[in-house]
Amino acid sequence: MVVIKSFRESLNLLATRRFGTFWFASLLSSIGTWAQQVAEPWLLLSLGASSFLIGLDSFAMNAPVWLLTLVGGALADRSDRRRVITLFQSIQMLCPVAIVLLLLTRQVRPWMIIALSVVVGVTDALSMPSFQSIVPSLVSRAQIGRGLALNSTQFNLSRILGPSIAGVLIASFGAMACFIVSAVSYLPFIGVALWILPRRGPRLPRADASPLRHPFAGIGNILRQKHLRGALLTVLASSVLCAPLVTFSPVLVKEVFHGDASRFSVALASFGVGGLLGAVGLLGGRPGLDQRRLSSAFALCYGVVLVLTALNPWFWGLPPLLALAGASMTVSNTAANSLLQATASPDLLGQTVGLYTLAMRGGISFGALLTGAAVSLLGVQHALLMNGLLAVVVQIILALDWLRKPVPAPSPTGPR
Repeated sequence: MVVIKSFRESLNLLATRRFGTFWFASLLSSIGTWAQQVAEPWLLLSLGASSFLIGLDSFAMNAPVWLLTLVGGALADRSDRRRVITLFQSIQMLCPVAIVLLLLTRQVRPWMIIALSVVVGVTDALSMPSFQSIVPSLVSRAQIGRGLALNSTQFNLSRILGPSIAGVLIASFGAMACFIVSAVSYLPFIGVALWILPRRGPRLPRADASPLRHPFAGIGNILRQKHLRGALLTVLASSVLCAPLVTFSPVLVKEVFHGDASRFSVALASFGVGGLLGAVGLLGGRPGLDQRRLSSAFALCYGVVLVLTALNPWFWGLPPLLALAGASMTVSNTAANSLLQATASPDLLGQTVGLYTLAMRGGISFGALLTGAAVSLLGVQHALLMNGLLAVVVQIILALDWLRKPVPAPSPTGPR
């Protein structure tokens, strides 16, 4: 009965005008993004790109996070998040349009795709903290966990639908169709950002704040709090060491299992199925679960699954392992994100989310570059095995330190 009640209360959020519209627009946008995520590495491979260049493409898309996410967090705290999202999503939409034009004129080269990935990375880094902090502005603080779990559900549902659609499109019309779908999918979300998301002017400084106070001054305060620091380090370790499993899935499928684009889409969709199941499990979870233990346990599981994937000798063993990896990543990251957003100071929410994005996306970029080099030297299976073993050790060390003290109770404030 408790599980059914939790599901009902979670799904009731979808019936609300603001959160429901935001959720469905985000789903359409994410489907387009994942269609492009499938097409892009496959296109690079078809253009003769090496494993290192595929890793470099992922690095290019995620590396700007290291430089600009904290700027994005300051924008989220000090500016109208609706305008920030609209501006940078509009710029980002032009990137798949450019790839379509390059394909039509047959001028596309690997370096051009990587350069456009840099543009996507810059716009993502500047807008992602605003995007991530939208959910707390649409629901009460007590509902943040459910709102983030529902948001994770749409993201992982798109992981299933996007690669499935991409597999059909690539087989029927070629990779260009995926980039067209990606470009069109931005329009509903931009429309929702203009229509439904809350307006807010620049935030006035507090009376006790110094006029010379640096916009990033709150970061030290965030990192000094052990429960927030532990969540960020757990996400960072998983992103650096385990996330390359998704980045190098096309290499596994093509070079190890000799599969085609349809098998790659099956593998990537399996990761989405696992992520969706993990998010649904969070929706039915009983209130009061220790988010630290949940995040830490599933981060450790993610490392174990990576080891098993590296040792797996058959293609049809890959989809269930990727499903387990998707579930582990979703539960661990969503639990960490819920803890961060529920216990962070409202004045520092944007910078807290910026640090979370830095740990997740920045970790992915760094991990992709390092793993790409390791794949070139050792082969994809040995590189992933090394990552998995290291992830298990690191997560055990982090858990022993993180779980010692209780977490402060979240503030009972409502939507902001």
